[in-house]
Amino acid sequence: MSIDQRTLAERVEESKDLHSDSMRDTHAALDEMVDVGHERIAGGVDPDEGHQLASETSRLLSGGVMGGGALAAAGFGAALVALVGSPAFASQTTDVQMLQTSAAIENLAVATYQVALTLPFIGGASALPVVKTFVTTTMNQHADHAKAFNAACITLGGKAQNNPDPTLLAVVNKAKPTLNGPAPVVALAIELETGAAETYVAYTSALSNLNARKVTASIMGIEAQHVAVLLAVQALIAAGHPDLITLPPPLAQLPAAAGSVGFPNAFYKTDMARPATEGVLK
Repeated sequence: MSIDQRTLAERVEESKDLHSDSMRDTHAALDEMVDVGHERIAGGVDPDEGHQLASETSRLLSGGVMGGGALAAAGFGAALVALVGSPAFASQTTDVQMLQTSAAIENLAVATYQVALTLPFIGGASALPVVKTFVTTTMNQHADHAKAFNAACITLGGKAQNNPDPTLLAVVNKAKPTLNGPAPVVALAIELETGAAETYVAYTSALSNLNARKVTASIMGIEAQHVAVLLAVQALIAAGHPDLITLPPPLAQLPAAAGSVGFPNAFYKTDMARPATEGVLK
């Protein structure tokens, strides 16, 4: 397979630029959160406030999270029932919970891509160079996102979440035996990335802290970009043309849907968003 290394490097650099822009906005929001965080730490957490925010969050999230797919079926109903009654609400606000869950999602993504890179057809000698570069770059971006969410969490008086989302980890572990080729790996990555993007769409509406919303919204766009790239890769694999996953792409040989398959929805749904308490520190 012929790869134009110069073009590949240029596309990777463009992706890094978009990510850098996103993280610049994230860090600006984090800087603005410092004073709020100090006030939160000094004043403590009002349990009534936590319950009120929890009820509002569950209302905002309950509109879609019951949709199909492995992630949507991975225990949301039980989590939603337990949302307001969770002991976590006695010690931290819903904003902190959502930020911890977001960090847990990012930790899970890092761990999943690390596993993928151990597979010969993703990170080994037989891997498609474009796919291997994408996975490596994306894994590093998720690590940055986890750090940002944890930094936001800490400024609001919470603790950093360094573990993966336990519900999604079970989904990934169940899928591992089936990861015998690029197609199932890409499908799993699409589901995880879509779940992350949709979660941040939902959380952007539910977060009460303005700068926490800015952090979440800035990261949300990068997750959406990951989904778009993966959908294009999936379409070419499904069509039996993994050889077309190159940079620059052979435009004359691409299927007609190549320009639109990465953007199936005008607006992101939230049926795969994760409940706020799913990744909370116990």
